[in-house]
Amino acid sequence: VQLVESGGGLVKPGGPLTLSCKASRIVFSIYTMGWYRQGPGKQRELVATITRGSSTNYADSVKGRFTISRDNTKNTVYLQMNSLKPEDTAVYYCNALHPTLRAYEYWGQGTQVTVSS
Repeated sequence: VQLVESGGGLVKPGGPLTLSCKASRIVFSIYTMGWYRQGPGKQRELVATITRGSSTNYADSVKGRFTISRDNTKNTVYLQMNSLKPEDTAVYYCNALHPTLRAYEYWGQGTQVTVSS
């Protein structure tokens, strides 16, 4: 199983950035997909998740600014981030979780997002 993130980088405060995560070797359409992040000196935290039925869940800190979506034809999940703040600086990780067999959980290698002027 591979989850490959892309789209990270340096962005100015208030700017947008979109992350992508392409999955392979899983039945992508049935998995709950998520984005997590780990900032400097912090624990990894949930950012957003999307179920196979496209129900979404967001951390309070990103509600109204971030949007998670999925394209099952491309085995890809996206995180559109708007109005970025310096506190959004973190390594962002893609996650895939089987809806019933919780042992089947996978992580990407992470992509760095830095928000700075």
